[in-house]
Parts: sequence; C-alpha cells; structure tokens
Amino acid sequence: MNKSLLIMLVIFASIFTTTGYAQEFEIKGKITDKIDKTPLESATVYVQTLKDSTLITYTISDKNGSFELAGRTEFKEVNLFVTFNGFKTHQQKITLDKSVITLPEISMELASDELDAVQITAIRAPITVKKDTLEFNADSFKTRPDATVEDLIKKLPGVEVDSDGKIKVNGKEVNKILVNGKPFFGNDPNIATKNLTKDIVDKIQVTTTKSESEEFTGKKGTSEEQTINIELKEDQNKGFFGRATISGGTDERYAMSGIGNYFNDKQRVSVLASKNNINSSGFSFDEVYDMMGNAGGGISWSDNGSFSVGGLSFGGGQGITTSSNVGASFVDEYEDKTEILADYFFSRADSENESRVERENILPDGSFFTNSRSTSTSLNDSHRATAELQFKIDSTFKIVVAPSFRFTEGENFSSLNEESLDDDGTLQNRGDSQNKTDSERRNFGSNIDVIKKFGSKGSYVSLNLNNSIINNTSENFLNTTNEIFGTTPTTETRDQLTDIDSKENQLSASVEYRIPLKEKLFLDLNYHFSNRRERNEKEVYDFDNTTNQYDDFNQTLSSDLKVNFLTHTPKIGINYEGKKLYLSFNTGLLFSELKNEEFIQNTSVKSSFSDISISSYMRYRIKQGMSVSLNYNTNSQAPRAQQLQPVANVSNPLNIVVGNPNLNREFNHRFYANFNNYDFKSKSGFFVWFSATLTNDKIVPISTTDENRIRTTTYTNVDGIVRGSGGVSYSKTIKRDSSSVRFRVGLYNNYNKEFNFSNGVKFSTKRNALSPSVRMTYNYRELLEIEPRYSVSLNSIQYSLENLDNETYQSHTVGLKTTTFWPKSIVFGNDLRYTYNTNVAPGFERGALFWNMSLGVKILKDKGTIKLTAYDLLDQNINTRRSITADYIQDSQSTVLQRYFMLGFTYKLSKIGGKKEGGMQFL
Repeated sequence: MNKSLLIMLVIFASIFTTTGYAQEFEIKGKITDKIDKTPLESATVYVQTLKDSTLITYTISDKNGSFELAGRTEFKEVNLFVTFNGFKTHQQKITLDKSVITLPEISMELASDELDAVQITAIRAPITVKKDTLEFNADSFKTRPDATVEDLIKKLPGVEVDSDGKIKVNGKEVNKILVNGKPFFGNDPNIATKNLTKDIVDKIQVTTTKSESEEFTGKKGTSEEQTINIELKEDQNKGFFGRATISGGTDERYAMSGIGNYFNDKQRVSVLASKNNINSSGFSFDEVYDMMGNAGGGISWSDNGSFSVGGLSFGGGQGITTSSNVGASFVDEYEDKTEILADYFFSRADSENESRVERENILPDGSFFTNSRSTSTSLNDSHRATAELQFKIDSTFKIVVAPSFRFTEGENFSSLNEESLDDDGTLQNRGDSQNKTDSERRNFGSNIDVIKKFGSKGSYVSLNLNNSIINNTSENFLNTTNEIFGTTPTTETRDQLTDIDSKENQLSASVEYRIPLKEKLFLDLNYHFSNRRERNEKEVYDFDNTTNQYDDFNQTLSSDLKVNFLTHTPKIGINYEGKKLYLSFNTGLLFSELKNEEFIQNTSVKSSFSDISISSYMRYRIKQGMSVSLNYNTNSQAPRAQQLQPVANVSNPLNIVVGNPNLNREFNHRFYANFNNYDFKSKSGFFVWFSATLTNDKIVPISTTDENRIRTTTYTNVDGIVRGSGGVSYSKTIKRDSSSVRFRVGLYNNYNKEFNFSNGVKFSTKRNALSPSVRMTYNYRELLEIEPRYSVSLNSIQYSLENLDNETYQSHTVGLKTTTFWPKSIVFGNDLRYTYNTNVAPGFERGALFWNMSLGVKILKDKGTIKLTAYDLLDQNINTRRSITADYIQDSQSTVLQRYFMLGFTYKLSKIGGKKEGGMQFL
C-alpha cells in the first residue's frame, strides 16, 4: 500500500509540473567591466515578469563572466537584470520568441555617485555574492503571506531543512543563527526561524562560522559549519511582536506557551515561557505540526528522545516528560561601541519511563542472555544565565568577556529487575535493585578574548583565557538483592548510602601572534596551555541494623581520587589566504602529563607523553558554488575520574564496574574531506564528504563474566581503533511559474573497527551502517505541499571470534507529509510515517504506522488560529529499537506518548514600524 501511494504521488507531481502552456527558454551571455573588459565573476543575472516583478529564475556568472539562464514561463516578454557589487544595475526587456537567446556582451558601468547607489538599492538581486558570504533578498522568494523565516529558508537554493528544524547549506550544517548580527536566545535555531516572520526580514546571509578572533581580524575561518544571519528591514526594526498558545486534550494532555520580542534598532528584549506534558519544547508556532509532542517518540530511533532549548536539555531520556520553562534575552549596543548580550533560562523536567530490554551477551566461547525491566522517575530543575560583554576600544583593539553560570538540582528514582540465562534457557542469577539519588550541580565558566590588530597588512596578537569550575554533590541510596543459582545457591543483599563530592577545575590559555610575510601569506606563532584538575570523593556507608543508620563505613567501595592533566603546546604555522586557495599548516609539540592519586586505596600513578601536534586545513574554490576542502589534525584526551577510580561501582549488582588508575591518555588522528557544488543554472547541488579517526591508546572496557553470569568490567588502552563516516547527497529544484519540485537523494555510511576483551580474550568487531534516503517536496502556488520520503538503514557487524556469525538487520522508514492552505484561512496537515525493523526478538513490535493530523482555522483577521490536532491517530506509536555493540545485541522498548486529541488556540500580536496588528498584548 505504501509503495503504491508513493508511485501515485510521483505521478501526481509530474502531471502538475508538465501541464500548462508555459514555454522553456534559455538566455546566454557574457558580462564584463566596461572600462577594461575584465570578465565579472559572480554577477547575478535574473529575470522577472513585467506585470508584477515576480522572480522567474536566476543564475550566477562564472569566472569568464559567462552565464546561461534557463527557465520556464507562460509570458512572452520578461525583464532581465544584471547586478554586481559596486556597478550600476543593467536592465533590459527580453522577448522570448525562441528557445535559446544569445545576448550581445553586457558591459557594466561603475556606480559613480549617490544616485547610482540609490538605484542599486532599489533594484535588488535575489542573490548576491560578497567574498565568502551568500546574501539572499527575502522579497525575491515567494512564500505564503504568514510564512516564518523557516519557510523562507526552505526556498533558498542549496538549503535544506529537515523535520527537526536542522539546517544545511550545500551539505554543511548551520550551527549558529544570528538576528541583526547578534545571537537570538543562545543560538537556538528553532526559536529564531520558527517565530520570526518572513515579512520583517530584509535579507538572509550565509557565511562560514568564525571565532571571535577570526571575525575581528578578518582571518579566514576553518570551520566546516555555517552561520545564518537574519537581517531585519530597517523600517521593521522597531516595535514588538509575539504569539501565545493554549491547548487542552484527551488523556489530560495540555500545552501552553508564549513568546514576545521587542526591537528598538540595536536593542532587543525577548521573553518566552512554556508548560506542557507532550514532550514538546513549546516554542514552535507552526500552524500545522507544532504542539504534537516528540513525533520521534520511538520511531526516530534516537538514543534518548530528548529535546533542548537554548542549550538546556529537556526530557532527559525516553518516556513522557512534563516540562516548564521560562527565559529572557537582552541585546544592546551603546554609543561607546560597547555591546551586551545576556540571557536567563529556568527549566523543570518531570519524567517517567518504563522499559523492557532483551540482550544477547557475547563471550569468546558462546553467549548468554539478559532480560530486564525497569521503571524510572525524575524531577530536575535547571537555571542557566549567560552574558557576553564586547568592548571595542578602537578599530584595532577589542575585548570580549563571556561569563556563564548553571545550577541544576534533581531527584531521581529507578528500579531494575534483571535475570541472566544460559543459551539453553537455564536461569543463572536474578537481581532486584532500587536506586534513589538527590543531586546538585554548579557550573561556572568564563571566556575572555583580547584581540589587538597592527597596521593594515593583517598582523595581530590574540589572547584567549577559558575557565570552568564544576561542583557536583549527590546522595545515593541503593538497595539490592542478588540471587545466584546453580550448585551452591546464594543470596546477597546491599543497603548502602553513597555520598559523592566531585570537583573539576579546568583552565586553558592560548596566545597567537600573526606576522605578515607577503601579501596573503602569514607566519603564525601559537602557544596553548591547559590544566584540568579533578577531585572525586566517594564515601560509601552500609546500613547498620544495630544503630538503624548508615554509619558503617565501607572502605573497599570508597575512594578519594585526585586527577591532574596538564598540557603545553607550542606551535608554528604558515597560512596562505588567497581568493580561491586557503592553505593552513600548523605543527608543534604536545607535552602532556597525567597524574592521579588515590588517598583511601593508597595508589599513585604519574605518566608523561610527548606527541606531535598538527593542525592543517586546505580549501580551494574551483568556481562560484564549487569548492573542495581537506582537514587533518591531532589531539589528545585524558581519561575521566570515573575511569581511573580503583573501586567497584555496584549500583547494578550483576554488572560491576571498576576503574583503572594506570590508564594512559588517548591520542587521535582525524581527517576530513568534502567536495560541494551548487549549480545556479540547473538549480542542483552535489555534496560529498568523508571523515576518519584513528585512535591510539583508546580507552576500552575489559569484561570478565564468571560462572554465575556476573560481569565485572574495568578499562585498558589499545591501539588501532578506526572510525569512519561519509556521505553523498544530490538535490535539484525544478521551478515553474506556479509550482516547484525539489528532489533530495542521499547516501550515508558509518564504519567502526573496535577491539574488546572478554574473559581474557581480545577480539575485534567491524560495524557498518549504510543509509540511503530519498525525499521530494512538491509545492503548488503556496496552496499545496506534498513531501514523500523514504530511508533505510542497513546494519551489519563482523566478529573475529570463530564461534560467532555475522549479524545484519535493517530499519525502513516511509513517510508522507501533506499540507494544504486552501480554502483561505484553513490549514490542513497530515504527517504519516511507517517504520519496520527486521530481526528484532519475538515479543517486540516490528512495524507501526505513525499518523499525526492537524486542522487549523484562522480567525480574527488571521491573527488567531483555532487548531484541532490528532497525535498518533491510529494508536500505533512504538519504541522498538535494536542496538548492536562490540559485546552485545539488544532489543528494547520503552514508554511513549500514545494517541490523544487536542484543541488549541493561538493568537499573534505585532506593532512593527508604526503599524499595529492584533488587539491584545500578552507579554
């Protein structure tokens, strides 16, 4: 049924995109500087309708100044425009009397006075290339009247937005969203893109993500991530706007949220609040798919199903979460060039979960099985405050101070029932445990950047200081009963109190001095210092039946560990920053020292290492929209205190963990390469990337399982761990006067080669996951949008153990999303997703059809929306997952949201640029 449905949709879309009286056309030409006839690369060429200046299509000139502009329209005459930064706009009328039109050479004149500058501003290109920045004119991309910034971004060439709101530009992930050059609620992209409306946006700018030092000094960025800056219209940058939603439904489901924003040129104040019990962040105000809870709820196959807002995580894991959160953000810039950014968040997450797990544990001479059921509840409160103060002393000197503070306290309770059986079904042991923990965590951090530029040739010195102080305290009550069967049955019980006081202080400092050697060629001198100090005090007390108190000190399980990891890294590097080629190679020596002392167990270990440190990067821009980049670097990672503590963790009596104080640091070699090409002529993009990491002295577990199937795990270092991943994607947009189709095809692969130890035997595992996917989005006149998609994950694992066969399993996902905006004021949406998993254990559901439906009616002059939502309409939501690791194969299910219906009302209010809309103020 699902295959037939997809075929019908493709045929349906093909009919829409091939019918009508539109004609195809192609316009060719060349663009040069009128004075010296120099070809102009990256000039924007586009055509519009004569009647209402609607954009038909556009392209970018190549390095020879040549362009080929292809499109399809029903009009016989169009206006052609050519724009290039600093030149007068060229305009001419074109008669489409033949399929291919070759124009005489177009010679561009320099903009010589203010009137020319006004003309350039008045006639704006849909896309402009400015060095490393792509700039999109928001008004050139047609959307429905009430569209959000996310709707606008989806229309931009080379840009993809997935169902979770994650944005990629030419295959590179966007990790930062700015509004007028400033962060918006801690850089959380969804808050900005889903709540700002398209009508107040002037332009969208996309550039490589840069550090504070790179931004101020003009040094080229080496990040493979992108930043999007949303520039608001000048006449829209004063006023306020906001939205509020209240919803109630069956099964006592509810959701309430609101967000308000005040703009006054460079000053911005934003506040938000939310409360719901449907696993939702609460800050998406899409008329169709928001307030539906975590649609992944088991079918996204994520490890925890949690969500985050402004850097704060909610949900904390699987299950159902009731969340409450409040936040405020403030941005301003003063006359003395001082800028301040500050925000505060409070969150509360109340979660509950039940899970069932069946695991096959792998041994060198066979395997055994573990079945478990667990329940958990948690209540966690979190406060987070951050600020950033920027002092621009003058055009050459800048200081940035960014303090942060977070306080979290929680109450967590869990119970676990677990049993182990041999491969013939004989019961070996059974354990029951209850675990209650009260905890507090305080985290203070500060980051200081001091940057000074010298002259005009790119010389500068920068200093960075970073400090993090973390203090964790917890009180844990553990009660366990462990039954051992067999020839000599035994029963062991524990009733213990564990007090933990953990402190971590991490300090790092780096200084960089750049010396210009020639134009675009620089010598960089760099020194980096870091020191991480940990103190982990763990006191375990057994319950004394005589005193009825936890006052019997258990020295065997107690620990007082002090860890110090110190590094010094002097480096020297050469950097070439050309227009097309950027080349950077920095090398030095990494001196590190790892020292740990255990005062109760009376052990002390000290190790020193000398490694070559390399940081290299190459990016070559072949032509506009096409580039290749390579990256190779090395780094080290110290073990954590829990991996070093030489005492047993018996919170799970059937799986005991003991640290190893003799662990070394890990040393990594990392390689990354990518190639991307976006062709503006064909509106198609191709992206391929590859990443590999080789780790020596990798920290891996050593497990020993006794005859009663009780496992004890510690850690050791091994060489030769390899992790690789890669992917390729292709997208193409076919645009007509009234419709558009975007195809996206992708292939992703992940490979891991690891070594493990079990009962004294070292063995290797090779895991591979191949994930092809295809997705199509069809849009007709902003009235209908259809989005079918399919993906499959092909997983395999190979063991070097002769007694184990290779394992394979698959996970299929077929999806269909439809949205209609007709009749006027009515929005109807459906989101269907069918998943199927092979090879799961008996008793676990393999497949399910997950269907969300929403019907919205706009009232009060489109300022209000009444919406009826059906979540999991067929009541088939499940959370079956299969996991394969080096030493076990596991199937699991846990609590998920089930079917509910909800009725809600959303009201939006704005007064921007002197124009007031709406009739009430809620913030």
